[in-house]
Amino acid sequence: MAGTPASVPAVAPALPPARAWRVVLEKIETDLLDGTLQPGDRLPPERELAATLGVGRSSVREALRVLEVMGLIRTGTGSGPTSGAIIIATPEGGMSALLRLQVAAQGFPFDDVVATRLVLESAVVEALASDPDRSMERARRVLEAMDGLDLTAQEFLALDAQLHLALAEASGNVVIAAMMAGLRTAIESYVQAGAAGIAEWDAAAARLRREHHAILDAVDAGDGARARALVHDHIAGYYAAAGLARPQAVADLTPPLS
Repeated sequence: MAGTPASVPAVAPALPPARAWRVVLEKIETDLLDGTLQPGDRLPPERELAATLGVGRSSVREALRVLEVMGLIRTGTGSGPTSGAIIIATPEGGMSALLRLQVAAQGFPFDDVVATRLVLESAVVEALASDPDRSMERARRVLEAMDGLDLTAQEFLALDAQLHLALAEASGNVVIAAMMAGLRTAIESYVQAGAAGIAEWDAAAARLRREHHAILDAVDAGDGARARALVHDHIAGYYAAAGLARPQAVADLTPPLS
């Protein structure tokens, strides 16, 4: 019934942090799509969701933040009837298709996913570089976390996904941000699979760190052309280094950037 907390399944075993926030998001997305959740329904408190789904509260907050960006929920602080997360929209039309992209994207041709990512992320960094009011605070926080030398490859790549999503959200274009969120499962699955094909992971991670810093520095310097070129080389280079595609095959997915 609208206005009452939605039911959740029995307590699940703990999941690796790299996938935890996705589990929360996918559960809520599924309930939205099948009608289990309706406008006016309140989600269970963070603590309850975390315990039930076997994840940390930070993972719950991350999933709720993505849903709020997509305009499906509104969150309130404090206590009382306006606190917590409430469903404010159902996924209809384009939004429904966007959420279903989460599942469908896993079966998309690899080259199409990479090409779409290159187009979206090139537009993101160029828009950010030209925006004097840009806020790079969250992206910088994620980048700082990625500089930790004790991260596993899985943890590093989970943060990598968050960095690229943070840049999309910082651009202010909610459609691009939502599309990146919709493609995140397909992107992360390819990226994680590719790590197994990199023999010297520590050296690769060091290179990826340098590339991330260079991209953000170019954006902060207002150099859109350089940021575009760096993003293109960063994405194409990883897929080539991981053995997921030949360098030229990836480079041909988009026109040369200058």
